[in-house]
Amino acid sequence: MRLALIGTLALLMAACQSQPEHPPIRTVENLDLDRFMGDWYVIANIPTPPEKDAYNAVESYERLGPNKVGVTFTFNEGGFDGEREKMTPTGFVSERDNAIWKMQFFWPLRADYRVVYVDDQYQTTLIGRQKRDYLWIMARDPNPDEATLRRLYDIAADAGYDTDKIQRVPQRW
Repeated sequence: MRLALIGTLALLMAACQSQPEHPPIRTVENLDLDRFMGDWYVIANIPTPPEKDAYNAVESYERLGPNKVGVTFTFNEGGFDGEREKMTPTGFVSERDNAIWKMQFFWPLRADYRVVYVDDQYQTTLIGRQKRDYLWIMARDPNPDEATLRRLYDIAADAGYDTDKIQRVPQRW
């Protein structure tokens, strides 16, 4: 619980810091929220503080209403045998663009969360933020092939992310 609170506070402090303006980040057009729901393995990321030593990270989404998504983020801390950590924020989907969400770890603060890319089969996705400070590359399979990963890194670079900051998240299932 303490880890979740520390991570949340760090994410929110970063969200509140003034940073130079970035051009608007493009998001997925006509995101099908129902197809997007379910489990996504975090394959790589520009991590938030609690994710820096995460193994077997999984983000799970569940529709709670037309514009509300229950989120469960789990990972092993420090190694494959590390303690299983869990965070349960709520996603609030924008009424204008369902690829733009606000993630709420605790009331009343909400952090920016954007679906930047999802492939046609809803098997790989890229989640980012307007500030381009955090990034999550996720897939339905815990071990996507290298060509898929290269393509996702290229999409991240095209969206304005520094790909040198992306870290692989170890997955072993």
